[in-house]
Amino acid sequence: MDELLDQIELSLKNGQFYLALFASLAVPDICGAIGSRNGKATGNRYKAWFDKYVAKKYNGNFNGRNCYAFRCAALHQGRAKHKDLGYKQIFFADPTSGKVLHNNVMNDALNLDVRLFCQDIVSGARTWLNDMANEPNFKTNYSHFLKRHKGGLAPFIKGMDVFA
Repeated sequence: MDELLDQIELSLKNGQFYLALFASLAVPDICGAIGSRNGKATGNRYKAWFDKYVAKKYNGNFNGRNCYAFRCAALHQGRAKHKDLGYKQIFFADPTSGKVLHNNVMNDALNLDVRLFCQDIVSGARTWLNDMANEPNFKTNYSHFLKRHKGGLAPFIKGMDVFA
């Protein structure tokens, strides 16, 4: 999972904001599933994870419910609007403008800085990884996490990295 989080940070550094945002929106699902008894993602797990590891940075403007609705809209329809957002719309400011606009409510729309939001998700995930390190459900489910296997995956392939 560290490699996934590192790649989100690298995407931010390289200005690949769509990639960083879409991957960041998936992280609470992944963490919720890995930390669960049955290893499956649910909306309630997503919301609970976000509320515990990220929401406190948003002073009540953005929580697990809002983020889950935005995740559903963005990842499944490519939209920034959803009936359950709690706002007319959520929009992310492009940090390359030189200005930071973050965590502002404007005319019933929530503004977030894409870089700060993704960094908050990554930070929350790193804290969560530390918190979960000795949890039995985590250990069981994390053993199945999609990982890079350097040099191959026996008995299937050798001589090149694969993700499995």
